[in-house]
Formats: sequence, C-alpha cells, structure tokens
Amino acid sequence: MWKYMSFLFVLFYSCANSSSSSETTSATTTSSTNISKPQSFENNAEKGVEAPKEGVKDNGAPAKFSVKFKENVSGLTYLIGTYADQNVRMDSSRVSANTASFDKPEGYPQGLYYVIFPDNKFVQIMLGEDQTFSMETSLNDPSQTSVKGSIENELFYENMKYERAHRTKMQPVTDKLKSLDKESAEYTKAMAERKVLVSEREAHLAAIAKKHPNSFYVKFKQAGQNPTLREDLPDEEQVAAYRNEFWDNVDFSDIRIMRTPVIKNKLNRYFTEITPQNPDAIRDAADNLLNRVLDYPRYYQFFANWIVFKYEPTKTTLMDAEAVFVHMIQNYFTYNRAFWSDSTQVYGLQLRAHEMAQSLIGQEGPNVTANDQYGKPQTLFDKTADYLVVYLFNPTCEHCAVETPKLVELYNREKGKGHLDVYSIVVDTDDKEWKDYLKNNNIEFTSVFDPTNKAIYAKYFVNVTPEVYVLNKDRTIIGKNLKIEQVEEVIRRDQQK
Repeated sequence: MWKYMSFLFVLFYSCANSSSSSETTSATTTSSTNISKPQSFENNAEKGVEAPKEGVKDNGAPAKFSVKFKENVSGLTYLIGTYADQNVRMDSSRVSANTASFDKPEGYPQGLYYVIFPDNKFVQIMLGEDQTFSMETSLNDPSQTSVKGSIENELFYENMKYERAHRTKMQPVTDKLKSLDKESAEYTKAMAERKVLVSEREAHLAAIAKKHPNSFYVKFKQAGQNPTLREDLPDEEQVAAYRNEFWDNVDFSDIRIMRTPVIKNKLNRYFTEITPQNPDAIRDAADNLLNRVLDYPRYYQFFANWIVFKYEPTKTTLMDAEAVFVHMIQNYFTYNRAFWSDSTQVYGLQLRAHEMAQSLIGQEGPNVTANDQYGKPQTLFDKTADYLVVYLFNPTCEHCAVETPKLVELYNREKGKGHLDVYSIVVDTDDKEWKDYLKNNNIEFTSVFDPTNKAIYAKYFVNVTPEVYVLNKDRTIIGKNLKIEQVEEVIRRDQQK
C-alpha cells in the first residue's frame, strides 16, 4: 500500500486551563520545515480566532466535599471529570466510614463529575463555583440522594426524580404512537396527550430557570435540550430547521458546559444522526456550528479538530471525504484561525488540502500527460470514450493485486465500444517493476509513469492505492474512492440524470 505523508493535528487539549494540566494531550503535524508562508493560503478578510486569554478562571472556590454511601463500601474511589470528548481522572479518595471525601484548596474545574469505584459503580456530582457541600446517596438508587450546601446538586437530583416520573408517563404514549395509523383519530388523540406532557416538562424546566437564572445546572440542562420540532413544515424542511436550530440552547460563552457530556453527545448526534452523510451537507453543518463559536476559542478548537478527525479520508467510508477535509482546512485551519498551531503546521495542512482540492467530485478532472512504457507521451483528455477510469496503482500494493485483474476484465469487455476507457498512473515504483507488472497482468489499457511525479502532482490525489476516479462525457469527476465493481453503477447513475 502506497501512501503520501501521513498527518495529525495539534489537538485542542493544550488549550485547557493550566490548573488542569492532567487534561493536556498533544499530537504533531508532519510537514516540511523552513518553508515560507505562501500568500495564497492566507485569507486576510476572514474573521480571526484569538487564543484563550491566560488567567481565565475555570476552577470553582476551594473544594471540600464528601459523598456518603448508604451501602457498605471501602477502598479507593476516583473523581472523574470530562473535557470535550475525554474523561480525565482528577483526584482519588480512600473511603472511610462509607464516605469519600475530596479536598482541594484551589478548587476543581467546574463541570459534571463521576465519583466512581473500580467496579464501575458511580454517582454523579456537579461542581460549580461553590464546592463545599455534603451528600448522601445510594449507588443502586440515586433517587435516595440528599444534598446539603449545594444548590447545583440539589437541582440535579431533584430534576432526576422529575425526569424519571415524566418518562413513566411519556413512554406509553410514545409506544402507542408507533403502533397507530397517522390518519386515525386514535393517533390524533395520542399526539394531543404527548403535547400536553411535553408542555408540562417545558414549563417545569422554565420554572427552574426562572428561579435559578445563574445556576450552572440550568445552563447544563438548557444546553442538552433539543429544538422543538416544527410540525407546521414539510418533513424535509422540519429536519433542516431542526438541524439549524440544534445548537440554539447552548451558551458557548460558558466553558463549564464543555466539562459535561452534553457537548460531545450533541456533536456526535448532530453529525451522525441529523446530518445527511454527503460532503455538501456535512460542510453546511460544519459551517453552521463553527460560525457560532468564532468568538469562543476552546469550543472552536475542539469542534474544528473533531470534525476533521471524524471525516479523515483514510478513516471513513464517505465518498469524497477529501471534500470535507479541504473545506475544513481552507476555511478553519488558516493562519488567522488555527491559533493552536504554528505557521509551519498550518502550511503543511494547507498544502495537503491544496493537493486534494484539484480532484473533488463535481469538478472537472485535471488533464494529465506522461510517458507510457514505450516512452510515448499519453494525454488523458485525448481519449474519446464517454467515460474514463483514472486508476492510480502501485505494483507492490496488496489491494491493487485484487483490483487490477477486475479492471483488466472490465476494460477487455468494454474496449472498442467508445463507452469506457482506462488511463492508469503508476506511483512510487521504478521502471522495471512497472513494466513487469503490466506484462504479468496482461494490461492493454494506457499506463503512464513519471518518476518525478511532476505530471500528476496536485491533480489526482491518492492517499492509498489503488485509487479509482471516474470521469463522465464532460470530464467531470463523478466518482472516486471506488472499488472496481462500483464503477459501472456510478456510470449507470450518471446516465440516468
């Protein structure tokens, strides 16, 4: 398998508050050194993103709290916090008299925590500004929890009881709706019941927010709420509105929410469940989210890195994941915005995106001219077949050994009909290895090799071999990242347009 340079990103964790050094994680970007900044990569008109200001206080007041368990317990417990999509061990306590006690003069970063035992039994606690309190609870039944001295935890556990009771009422109605015809009177009646229950819950949460407007728990709870489904809109528009409003309840000025599971859960649902898995939809969803957090650097850094990692081209089955990567790098990993990276790292990422950007689906395919095995120049666009397959391969590639015979078979079946032709480009090899491969595989279609790579650089991007592109009559790229058996289906779909 042949690869261009691999790459990683300097992650957002280095942006964590210095008081939370246990949360710091880093990675490096592979890129060339001693390279001047190319002006073409700079967008001076874009709004920059400033690094978080030093001294921003994430921690609460001095911490001194205890958790007493109704069960007979012993041994160590651990205080586990969250930052973005990472769980972090913040402290430990040896249980004494069924009680775990935690004491930290500088306080803990404000967020949602788990007091967890080695057998994975746990209780949850909220640490806001005031971190002096006590609570008694049961590992088996959190509804038995009582709290003294912490409004955040009082609200947390009181509302937990409410939510449990509310689910008991809501679940039968939800189950009933699934079994009914939407046009029936019974369905209309069940929907009315559901709306009443939803309204009751909304009123309950609104009352808490009104009574405790500055509570961390309120911010946390509001951030986790989903938008109201716009039932007055057609189905497709409902989904679009839901997606566009998905982040409206999150206060991005409050970094404490980053230290709860809400952000990672919403992020995963936003991209995995409610965003169609195609590059255009993913880019639009990314823009909607990232443009909300340009003034909130730690959210911006986490979101930008998370999206790029999720759709990293070698780790996803998404066709043309490079389109997402290119969009993200060219718009959000720029010199003005990627404050966590130095100029060399940004240059490396921008260069990588530039190489990918020339061969995205929907664009006109680049023309290529290089010499064949006889030393004769062969030009891709001199071919006149309706559809062209551009096949990038390496003679020692295991996957190429599987796909090349399939391509030979397809070509032999279609040659001379004017319907399909093949232009193959060999990479990362030598002249003898290439020519032996052509002979051993009975390859009759065009094959070219440029030992300098100048003829193909920044034209048809290949990260792993084989890479398969399909161009239509207009020489527009209509497929990539394909198996050979997918080529005819891609052509069939293009013909039906």
